[in-house]
Amino acid sequence: MTLTQDRFVPFHYRNFRLLFVATTLSIVGYILQSTALGWELYERTRDPLVLGNVGLAGFLPVLLLALPAGHLADRFDRQRVTVISRLFEIVGDLGLVYLSWTQGPIPLIFACILIHSSARTLGGAAYGAFLPNSVPASVFGRAVTWQSTAFQLAAMIAPAASGLLIARFASPTVAGPVNAGATLSYLIAAGLSTVAVICTALLTIPSPPSRHQAATWHDVLAGVRFVFQERLILSAITLDLFAVLFGGAVALLPVFAKDILQVGADGFGWLRAAPAIGATLMAVCLTAMPPIRRAGVTLLWVVAGFGVATIVFGLSRNFWLSLVALAFVGATDQVSVVIRSVLVPVRTPDAMRGRVNAVERVFVSSSNELGAWESGVTAAIFGPILSVIGGGVGTLIVVALVARFFPELRALHDLHPPAEVEDAP
Repeated sequence: MTLTQDRFVPFHYRNFRLLFVATTLSIVGYILQSTALGWELYERTRDPLVLGNVGLAGFLPVLLLALPAGHLADRFDRQRVTVISRLFEIVGDLGLVYLSWTQGPIPLIFACILIHSSARTLGGAAYGAFLPNSVPASVFGRAVTWQSTAFQLAAMIAPAASGLLIARFASPTVAGPVNAGATLSYLIAAGLSTVAVICTALLTIPSPPSRHQAATWHDVLAGVRFVFQERLILSAITLDLFAVLFGGAVALLPVFAKDILQVGADGFGWLRAAPAIGATLMAVCLTAMPPIRRAGVTLLWVVAGFGVATIVFGLSRNFWLSLVALAFVGATDQVSVVIRSVLVPVRTPDAMRGRVNAVERVFVSSSNELGAWESGVTAAIFGPILSVIGGGVGTLIVVALVARFFPELRALHDLHPPAEVEDAP
């Protein structure tokens, strides 16, 4: 068996092993935090709009800081930028621990979310540029699939664990925290982030030569220009952006668990974990399969499936059907993530990967937070059920429009880099 045929070949490389551990622990901590946060705030306020505002607080730093973060990643030592930013993430987690335990003011909770999201944004572009340089190009596709698997394993474990903690440590009286399980979730998140920082500090991946000249808007916006010139990248990012923006059912899961399906904290944990269960099963299948062929058409079909599964979840009143629908949401999203995660880096010169990664974060990663805000607002106006169903319908419309206006995506077959992609200044 050759290295390229070995499904575990990325783990032959020390830097990839460190990245895999750091990614897994970081995502477990982040999802523990966000799962507990949604439940605790809805338990304290019973207002779906507050769930949307959590998404908005996570989105604003991405909108304001992602492009400058890309410039930092391509001009300064990426390892140092990532480590410093993650230390500030830990500060935000510890702030949530204190405010949860003392039932501190909700505005201060949002301030901690802003600190955490700002730090995550500033370090995200630099961290995202590590993976393409952690393994040889011949096994990069496998590395992306395993890294995505790490994300989904974390996303599967963390919500269920948080739900169990919340149910196990629910406060029987009004004294003390609203839910000690939520407080413990934030504390564990801080500890896991600390280990992730150590793994990141141990990497031996070189950064591009540091160029400490003053930033110009021409440099900062170079990633934006590149993305809009590369229509394949633009189409994939656009598809993911609007699918996640409209399909933000996960943000409303505390409402569905408490008021519609009436399954309590345990059920909430399983609902929150269901997309990751589906995604993990799909990821395991992808690691054993040949590289995806007809990638463009496949991407369109899986995003359409994402929209259909979202509609089914919105219509369901049965807990098990809801779990299956959410698992299908995760499985289809996993294929989309793998295709985009290979397509974007292999078509981007290394010297620009930080800035392009930042643009991708604005378009895609922030759509999770912005989608949560959109879901919270529409749920407050039209109710949670119509909000979710409307989001699924909106996703199907976006798929049709992208298929119509980006014929090059329909024509995309293999995900190999084009010959003209070279390292650029």
